[in-house]
Amino acid sequence: MRNTLSILLLLSVTIHFTSAQEKLLSKDEVVQLALENNFGIKVAKNQVAIAKNNKGVLNSGYLPTLSNSTTANYSRDDSVIEFPGVFNQDGSPRGDVDIYKAEAQRFNSTLNANYTLFDGMGRFYNYKRLQEQYQLSELQARETIENTVVQLFSVYFEVARITENEYVLQQALEISTQRIKRAEYAFEYGQNTKLDILNAQVDVTNDSINILNTRQQLANTKRDLNVVLSQDLNETFQVDTLVSFIPKLQLEEFVAQAKLNNVALLQTEKNLAINAYDIKVNKSGYLPIIGLNGSYGWNLNQSAASAFFPGTNSTAWNFGLGASLTWNLFDGGGTTVRVKNAKIAYENQELLKQQVELEVNRDIQNALAIYENRLNIFHIQEQNVLTNQNNFERSSEQFQLGRITSIEFRQAQINLLNAQTNKNLAKYDAKLAELQLLQLTGQLLNVQF
Repeated sequence: MRNTLSILLLLSVTIHFTSAQEKLLSKDEVVQLALENNFGIKVAKNQVAIAKNNKGVLNSGYLPTLSNSTTANYSRDDSVIEFPGVFNQDGSPRGDVDIYKAEAQRFNSTLNANYTLFDGMGRFYNYKRLQEQYQLSELQARETIENTVVQLFSVYFEVARITENEYVLQQALEISTQRIKRAEYAFEYGQNTKLDILNAQVDVTNDSINILNTRQQLANTKRDLNVVLSQDLNETFQVDTLVSFIPKLQLEEFVAQAKLNNVALLQTEKNLAINAYDIKVNKSGYLPIIGLNGSYGWNLNQSAASAFFPGTNSTAWNFGLGASLTWNLFDGGGTTVRVKNAKIAYENQELLKQQVELEVNRDIQNALAIYENRLNIFHIQEQNVLTNQNNFERSSEQFQLGRITSIEFRQAQINLLNAQTNKNLAKYDAKLAELQLLQLTGQLLNVQF
């Protein structure tokens, strides 16, 4: 029995020593770590960077294009030219002409510039569309961050709840350990039976097992939090168990402005604007395209000597300007089909917006009701703890006076333990419900956690 008590005391000392060595990870710190390290948030930020590049002037089509074309050719000929039946003035046959290493070279370089002066306003509306697409990507990144923050705190609060439960169980173990000592002293003086000692030993064993299971659960949940933070899985820390709730008037103001801030509704509005620009971009196919072009070239031609002519060198520079007008008077109906489809897509987006508005309103009302209900449960559980604490203190006094049995005392202890753990659960459930409500109202990233 003394060995068992030594092990339990060692377990208690180890718990307190380990907790003392762990750093406190505050709510603000954990949010900052998630924003910096979370893989999902990093991917979302990269998507925003891509959209930012797409909306720039380099992708707008407003800048001219400039290209260069350069060629170089070289040839060498070795030839023998015969003149059969041809005689010189003195009557002798004309000799053959032997041309060896007749080299010819040609160099050409041309610089071409093209600029679209007018394309039916297509690139203008496409540029506006890319601006809206960039803002949509920012909203999508914000949605990812909000979802990550809710996920983060669901794990963070679970760590906090288990941490508080561990402390409660540690207190229960200390009380049960003291019962063993008291039962042993009473047995030595003949005031009780061996049964009281055995009952206390059973309770100590159960409390010890509960602590060990809770510690294992706490270690697993901390690893879950490290995954969300994208840091070393074996990183140790403590969390802040203090929870505060937003005042009711401020929360009501957030709910009233939810339509202006909800990220899902804002995304539907951006998609609606993008679809509107799609219609205009497709309509640009009805209008002509006017372009300007220019070229500047240089040419060097070095020809080889022949049997009749000597070799020549010629150099030329040329400069040209031009304009073009292209008007697709009829493209087989393709532009008309694209415009009609874009209008239908816009109509679908309007219907989707109405559906999302209805769903968001429902979700907000449900979330508000859930939050208020959980907050009421938390207040009830707080009162329940006070009641059970008072009952346990009186039961402890009665137990010391020998007026109640160890079984009745243990029941009072279990009732207090259950009340404390239920209060911890209700507290973090209520806070998590508040965060989910804040997410729906679009204020999750604008409040102190």
